[in-house]
Amino acid sequence: MREYRLTDFLPTTKKELELRGWDEVDVILFSGDAYVDHPSFGAAVIGRVLEAAGYRVAIVPQPDWHGDYRDFKKLGRPRLFFGISPGCMDSMVNKYTAARRLRSEDAYSPDGRHDMRPEYPTIVYTKILKQLFPDVPVILGGIEASLRRVTHYDYWQDQLRPCILCDSGADIITYGMGEKPILELARRLSEGEPLNTIRDIPQTVYLARKEDIPGGITPDDIVLHSHEECLRNKRAQAENFRHVEEQSNMMHAQRLIQEVGNTCVVVNPPYPPMTTAELDASFDLPYTRMPHPKYKGKRIPAYDMIKHSVNIHRGCFGGCAFCTISAHQGKFIACRSKESILREVKQVIEMPDFKGYLSDLGGPSANMFGMHGRNLNACEKCKRPSCIHPQICPNLDTNHQKLLDIYHAVDALPGIKRSFIGSGVRYDLLLYKSKDEEANRVARQYTRELITRHVSGRLKVAPEHTSDRVLQLMRKPSFQQFYDFKREFDRINREENLRQQIIPYFISSHPGCREEDMAELAVITKGLDFHLEQVQDFTPTPMTIATETWYTGYDPYTLEPVFSAKSPREKLAQRQYFFWYKPEERRNIEQSLRRIGRADLIARLYAGTAPKSFNPNFTHDNHRAKPHAEESPKEKRGRNRRHK
Repeated sequence: MREYRLTDFLPTTKKELELRGWDEVDVILFSGDAYVDHPSFGAAVIGRVLEAAGYRVAIVPQPDWHGDYRDFKKLGRPRLFFGISPGCMDSMVNKYTAARRLRSEDAYSPDGRHDMRPEYPTIVYTKILKQLFPDVPVILGGIEASLRRVTHYDYWQDQLRPCILCDSGADIITYGMGEKPILELARRLSEGEPLNTIRDIPQTVYLARKEDIPGGITPDDIVLHSHEECLRNKRAQAENFRHVEEQSNMMHAQRLIQEVGNTCVVVNPPYPPMTTAELDASFDLPYTRMPHPKYKGKRIPAYDMIKHSVNIHRGCFGGCAFCTISAHQGKFIACRSKESILREVKQVIEMPDFKGYLSDLGGPSANMFGMHGRNLNACEKCKRPSCIHPQICPNLDTNHQKLLDIYHAVDALPGIKRSFIGSGVRYDLLLYKSKDEEANRVARQYTRELITRHVSGRLKVAPEHTSDRVLQLMRKPSFQQFYDFKREFDRINREENLRQQIIPYFISSHPGCREEDMAELAVITKGLDFHLEQVQDFTPTPMTIATETWYTGYDPYTLEPVFSAKSPREKLAQRQYFFWYKPEERRNIEQSLRRIGRADLIARLYAGTAPKSFNPNFTHDNHRAKPHAEESPKEKRGRNRRHK
């Protein structure tokens, strides 16, 4: 592997600018994460994209926001703008658990330190920059701003907050995956256009008085309930979010407008999904794939988990109610070319600590690569947030052949011993019986190859719950499909003489879930001989339908009332059922079952009898689900979507 010089990274200090012979930069990015020059880290991606377009870009990772603000002043004033990328995860999800307790470490900081970023770095960094350089534009990007682009519920403050532009004082948001809007903004600013006149770039959000909105408010615009109305009326907030989600998932979306006080938030529709060539161009930039040399001798947990993995696509059409992927990346799948993927895998092979095992060859969902609608005209008109719920769309091409071709090409490379799939697998896509018999045959082939060649002893899947009523609200398939997949998994393991486990993920306290549902989950998972150790308590995070349901008490699509467990006592009452097998939990669980009138479940939990709802046709091999104590940062990131 080549030795990287300091000038192979984006400059982070005045000295590094001098090494390049620069006395001025065009753009300065402030990042809430440590600077890892890798395509999985957003600040590095935006910096490299701008650099490739000819701009001089510097990055200030994790600036000290205390004292004299020297980190904010050290590189001076940029020619074009400051950009703020608060981190790969929402800062509050990254910092706190569902119980609002501090997490064990910050996976995106050196040595996991907790003191390297503030809460809401987007707001904190912007206010400092506006104080120091009031005339320099500040552009927001990243997941924190994307998911706060209109009125949203903030779980940690327990209140509705307006668009983050109002709270921060920044000038504009580029939401979603930001390569295309940031390049267009840079070009227009470089040509001398004042930022306050740039109002037509897709995938941007800005504030304007009603009379100053370009073209005025037209019948083609969607006018949301005002922020003030949402404060007064929770049903109005629920109604808003149906529009927000639908427009986030449309090929040709409408402009959203929301009044906040004396101004309006204007959300321009997103760009079309990136083409393969555009995505390749982003991934093929000259990343070193390494942390900046300033971190030598320090551990960055997130990097350790993904350094031997490769992301092959963007987007997810699952539409899970608790997931933020569609709000940030959209439901349409954008795929890299085989050639681009292989180039990156070869870079991984050359890493000095690579031993031949690729930790993940996946994406937001492991097995959606290459999938799209057969009739794209139908997709262009579709408003469905999910292509696979409540049933798989008959227009969806579910053929796994393109993904198998990628696996085969990667595994054929000298230096690759095994490629593992660490991303979550949608088993409903594997079980689906379409009218295309070739697609069905390939699904069977993919399932066998996945289990026999790409599982490192444990396959992670996410049934999320056992109650079909709760699963319907989650937009997840019936638990019967988990039985079906587990039976197939065990059959293939027997035939291949393998002893592998399925690691299932479950969520407690999701909207619609009652204590009785969790008690039945305990009985059913006991029947499957799962002793659950790594579990999740639903955490409301901005820009998901589940969060708006939890906060408002209404399903945003039907406006029917929905129960949610909210108090710490209610949430603990649900969570305890995950741990029915622990002796110290038995007394409380028995008391709880009597309290809710389900004493009948006591014997079924503690006398060894099979659960009433157990599928008699289902066979299993007595595997116990005992995952690692710590979830990987890659999983945590997409737990932004799964709400750890």
